[in-house]
Amino acid sequence: MAAVSNILYLVHRLPYPPNKGDKVRSYHLLRHLQKNHRVFLGTFIDDPDDEQHLSALQALCGDLHVERIDVRSAKLKSLSGLLTGEALTLAYYRNAGMQRWVAQIAATHSLQACVVFSSAMAQYAQPLLRRVPMLVDFVDVDSAKWTQYASVHRWPLSMLYRREGLRLLAYERAMAAQARCSYFVTPNETALFVSQAPECEGRVQAMGNGVDSDFFKPDFELSRPFETVEQAIVFTGAMDYWPNIDGVSWFVVEMLPRLIARFPRARFYIVGRSPSPQVRAMAGAHVVVTGTVPDVRPYLQHASAVVAPLRVARGIQNKILEAMAMQQPVVTVSSCADAIGATAEQGLLRADTPDEFVQALQPLLESSHNAAALGRQARRYVEQECSWQAHLSGIDSCLNRARAMHRQEAGHV
Repeated sequence: MAAVSNILYLVHRLPYPPNKGDKVRSYHLLRHLQKNHRVFLGTFIDDPDDEQHLSALQALCGDLHVERIDVRSAKLKSLSGLLTGEALTLAYYRNAGMQRWVAQIAATHSLQACVVFSSAMAQYAQPLLRRVPMLVDFVDVDSAKWTQYASVHRWPLSMLYRREGLRLLAYERAMAAQARCSYFVTPNETALFVSQAPECEGRVQAMGNGVDSDFFKPDFELSRPFETVEQAIVFTGAMDYWPNIDGVSWFVVEMLPRLIARFPRARFYIVGRSPSPQVRAMAGAHVVVTGTVPDVRPYLQHASAVVAPLRVARGIQNKILEAMAMQQPVVTVSSCADAIGATAEQGLLRADTPDEFVQALQPLLESSHNAAALGRQARRYVEQECSWQAHLSGIDSCLNRARAMHRQEAGHV
């Protein structure tokens, strides 16, 4: 493939280590881009623990610029959007140091494209649009997420979230109209955006998530993190993220007591970083809250069952792909299963009510043979359908067109 020599890559959260959903995708997109291009990465750190990984990330980039976000201060700063009429998300990520760095890179290097990960970062690419084509990976329709949040929260949060959904949608539409191409993680998310931004039809396309099936693979040598006698039901994810908090809360209240009545050795493991006080309060005889773990694979490898009861979620859930790659069937809601596309026979079981979750989990807890058979089908599915290379290669043709157009506009052809 003909290479685009210099690409500016703007990401709202440090794309390393790839230990949560958005960082998994942004990291693999970085790796894909740097195979053929020189990448200038501008990003933010919102977790001090990530500081230790800067040297590893620097090795992948022509230049790396990082700004630190203090979450509490940034939330207060975002409220300025109420005065300016813009989405609060934009003010949250507005940073003079990042603006200066982008201007410096554009002035000292010939950029053939700017790849934006998450709509909030497009504000840094806007001053360059006359000279540098922009590609935007929206991932999900974030505006729809805020509108969805509004429907399940009380006033005044419901009002604030509804406003954010409307303002952010207006910004997403403007950015997609100015981008050479924009991407969403599933065809359903793409169709949803086009239904709300019909003027962008033909300018957006789906670019799915993958899974590193060489890293996430069955390994029976991994140490068992559970007691021998217990049947571990596992959920993985960042536990300061509200859709994950809502999901495990729903499971603990509605499903777990009924499962314990039938399977008294059942124990629910909530595995993930930064558990909120609400999540920590769930810990008890049949619920374990691990907090950060060095490696989620032992928990997936030795689980009796894996669940993703995400009532409020958008797009493809990496946690589901990772469990399937570890040869585990997963029980999840229909919206998450539809985004991935696997069937029950391929190890992805749909359940949208507490009754359905209990019914889907029973055969897995009753027979490890049943679970293992479905797990093998799950692994086969992700190997065949979910490689990162296959999904991310879709961006290459757009980058090549951008390069050709850049050369033509510069008078080099």
